[in-house]
Amino acid sequence: MKDGVNGVALGVFIFFFLAVTVMGFLAARWRRADDEHSLDEWGLGGRSFGTWVTWFLLGGDLYTAYTFVAVPAAIYAAGAAGFFAVPYTILVYPLIFTFLPRLWSVSHKHGYVTTSDFVRGRFGSKGLSLAVAVTGILATMPYIALQLVGIQAVLDVMGVGGGENTNWFVKDLPLLIAFGVLAAYTYSSGLRAPALIAFVKDTLIYIVIAVAIIYIPIKLGGFDEIFKAASDKYTAAGAGGLVPAQAGQWTYATLALGSALALFMYPHSITATLSSRSREVIRRNTTILPLYSLMLGLLALLGFMAIAAGVKVTNGQLAIPQLFENMFPDWFAGVAFAAIGIGALVPAAIMSIAAANLFTRNIYKDFIRPDATPQQETRVSKLVSLLVKVGALVFVLTMDKTVAINFQLLGGIWILQTFPALVGGLFTRWFHRWALLGGWAVGMLYGTIAAYGVASPTQKHFGGSSKEIPGIGEIGYIGLTAFVLNVVVSVVLTFALRAFNAPDGVDETSPEDYTADAGDAGVETELPPATAGSTH
Repeated sequence: MKDGVNGVALGVFIFFFLAVTVMGFLAARWRRADDEHSLDEWGLGGRSFGTWVTWFLLGGDLYTAYTFVAVPAAIYAAGAAGFFAVPYTILVYPLIFTFLPRLWSVSHKHGYVTTSDFVRGRFGSKGLSLAVAVTGILATMPYIALQLVGIQAVLDVMGVGGGENTNWFVKDLPLLIAFGVLAAYTYSSGLRAPALIAFVKDTLIYIVIAVAIIYIPIKLGGFDEIFKAASDKYTAAGAGGLVPAQAGQWTYATLALGSALALFMYPHSITATLSSRSREVIRRNTTILPLYSLMLGLLALLGFMAIAAGVKVTNGQLAIPQLFENMFPDWFAGVAFAAIGIGALVPAAIMSIAAANLFTRNIYKDFIRPDATPQQETRVSKLVSLLVKVGALVFVLTMDKTVAINFQLLGGIWILQTFPALVGGLFTRWFHRWALLGGWAVGMLYGTIAAYGVASPTQKHFGGSSKEIPGIGEIGYIGLTAFVLNVVVSVVLTFALRAFNAPDGVDETSPEDYTADAGDAGVETELPPATAGSTH
């Protein structure tokens, strides 16, 4: 590790940060809307994004700074088991090809802004809608915090902020400035800001990965030497070498499958999806987004390279930034750090907007002020987006970073429990609303208690996301076990409630709503937000 501040790398980092800051504020003028004071415009970019904007936005949304830091860090620490992220991103695209176009169509028809809007409209249940909204907000908060962890990792490696004994304000000032700017241009420009910045972010990431996958192996003597060094380390540590040990195969498979099911349950994924201008844009994106999986596979190899390069860090999250610092010329290390830093700003902005939309539409409007105007909705959503970012900032600055990581793992378990209500509702009305609420409660309760009971060498509780699967005896992903319980309870309760003729809620959707496109006759493509909201 180099002593002091890396001035060249910091200068390049600041240049790109200033560039995207300007872009963030200018985004308010990009495709300026006729009515800027509506949640459709501020929170969904006017539902106007085409194929490439949506592709960059979804990529910037799903492949975050934490992905850049944590995936290779998992390889660096645990070996091939960390590759689970690659198959799960492959599994997810055929899955979303089946249901995202349907969600886009019905949301476009009825003016839905969030998944909770759809659940309320489909099942006629504000209680179930509230459960989905609260789960989405809870799962998103630690995810935003982890973007801060990614920026902190870069700043630490560049030597910015001083040592551990430095005054806390001076030490955290760069992070405070970064998120102050993020909050300002998100408040001003809404979803258009991260959509525009995503072009820069993804371009930088692709450049850095392309260079790293060629340049670093040349300096290290080729991939043979890299894999040999990694294999020797894992074998010596008893980690099973470059292939996951047989005992960990259930964990690997269930974690990949559960993560695939959960990924597009996150509110920020749906926000980016609903910003698209047509159903066909969604279908195209599910076919070209796997290009990011290719990038992710190459990115994961950086974990092996960090081992071969002799990178030694006490915090695994610093392994890849430190690899860049050690291997690249200072100026290109600055480019790589900028890619990670901007890779944090884009998803953090989208996540805060998505959480704010959930609060505004499904808590504030449904339970606090049902007669809120579109202007009031937008104002509340802007303010809540600021509070969400401040909350994430406080979370990171006042707690150990491993706490944020553990809560993000818990968030994945939680968000998966919304799958039956959302995806099930897109294809069938058979499930009873109370049964879905009961299944959600059981899944949430089991997942939280099971995760609480997992210990690690450094933590007594919430030390991981895997535990023995009841009745099978294998170690598996807690979220998937909770999901299975959720579905079983939902099915059993639905049979029972139907047998007792429990009242259904009113379904405001119709079968043709789920296949409608923007140009179809009868589709409400130009509804003002106030009219769209009146159907709820």
